[in-house]
Amino acid sequence: MTAITKSLAALVSCALAAGGLTAAGVAVLQPGTAQASSHREAPLISGQPQYDATDVYAFVSPDKPDTTTMVVNVLPFQDPAGGPNFYKFAHDARYDLHVDNDGDGQGDLLFRWTFKDHLKNGDTFLYNTGPVNSIEDATLNFTQTYDLEVIKLKHQKAVARAKLGSDLPVAPSNVGKASMPDYSKLRDQSVRKIGYSGGSTAFAGQADDPFFLDLRVFDLLYGGDMSEVGNDTLKGYNVQSMALQVPTSALTESKDQPVIGVWATTHRQTADGDWTQVSRLGSPLVNEVVIPRKDKDKFNASSPWDDGQFLKFVQEPELPKLIEQIYKIKAPDTPRDDLVQAFLTGVPKLNQPPNVRPAEELRLNTSIEPNGSPKRLGVLDGDNAGFPNGRRLSDDVLDIALQAMEGELLGKKNDLGDAVDENDQKFGGSFPYLALPSSGSDAKAVSKSAGQSLLNGGSGVGSSSDDNMLLAGSAAAGGGAVLLLGLGFLWMRSRRRGPRVRRH
Repeated sequence: MTAITKSLAALVSCALAAGGLTAAGVAVLQPGTAQASSHREAPLISGQPQYDATDVYAFVSPDKPDTTTMVVNVLPFQDPAGGPNFYKFAHDARYDLHVDNDGDGQGDLLFRWTFKDHLKNGDTFLYNTGPVNSIEDATLNFTQTYDLEVIKLKHQKAVARAKLGSDLPVAPSNVGKASMPDYSKLRDQSVRKIGYSGGSTAFAGQADDPFFLDLRVFDLLYGGDMSEVGNDTLKGYNVQSMALQVPTSALTESKDQPVIGVWATTHRQTADGDWTQVSRLGSPLVNEVVIPRKDKDKFNASSPWDDGQFLKFVQEPELPKLIEQIYKIKAPDTPRDDLVQAFLTGVPKLNQPPNVRPAEELRLNTSIEPNGSPKRLGVLDGDNAGFPNGRRLSDDVLDIALQAMEGELLGKKNDLGDAVDENDQKFGGSFPYLALPSSGSDAKAVSKSAGQSLLNGGSGVGSSSDDNMLLAGSAAAGGGAVLLLGLGFLWMRSRRRGPRVRRH
């Protein structure tokens, strides 16, 4: 056994011992959303993060099983403290969510978000000019609103459209505890009922990035010796989320045909007023790992009904060959018809619609009831309510993808994974289910000697984040003015006495 093989075996053994990478070999499945996520997946879109769709989720709502929840995330890798120009949706974009309810590879319904910017005071650099206790507060200097409409399509032509909501509020960036002492309240105020099919709900705003994985996979598959696994690369980062909960009956073709296909696109307005598609996403990481670099931008500009042009990349995937090259695990024989089902047609008797046209979509059988105890490996572990039958927030799509790529559906049992099995934050139990975004004050302070801070001549933040939060809390409560005046007086006295020489 080689050193690399031993390292791989050790990783799997440790994960199994911790209960982390168990897989029950279910006969049917493959990553209907097979390959992690689409953060910076193509050359052009990596430079346009506001338009970059990172993930699409679609699942039967666990607390309202007669509804389906769909989530589209954009603008990856948001540093919570990234001000003063915090994060927002693009105002010159159309964010579209497509629903194919008859399996022909073309959208039958299209939900469209468009956003507007609003600035109260342009004479300050501040995102907020004081504590924000409501999304209506005058202290929230920069805000966004959005319009949401639904368009009914036939052969990709609009035959009807309806406005579902106008000037709906966007949940702001979570600046920090001093600025937004109760962010959950702002989130709640941004969840709105909309007039669609008698009982729909919408949300748009910042959220914790729900995708969890170790992205060091791109360093020659975890360093070439499995030494770089187990760290959730997206921990602490936020995204911009658009979520929609709709009665399932309004999405499906009929009770006899309950399978829908979902994907998202972003169109950006050009200088001459036209709209150009710059992002496309259904199954996670298809563009990142399945599509080669030369065709990535082409994929982002294409449509599912033209996916025959990418068939060879699914049948002859690169990833298993790389695993064989680096870790000496033999790649399954090609062509990979099992992956064609997972990526392009859906799995028979699970989420494949009748008379399906091969097309890369996130396919969900809405007739399968939610699992009260969801399993992170989804269908691979016998949980047919999970990935690749749609995608829930808690589905461990990277592990599912690795195992499927290495032939799990062909009977080649394996327990491959990245040792990151769940999100760092717990998801909610009701719509929009997303975890609250990390705030700017969640950043860890640099350790300093006692008493040393920016307020008394130190070179960095105070000795602890708790001290800083105590100061901010005092200011918000009205006592900060007295404290700051006192510090200012002491500073003036020290200046009058002249500079002091520090002894080392």
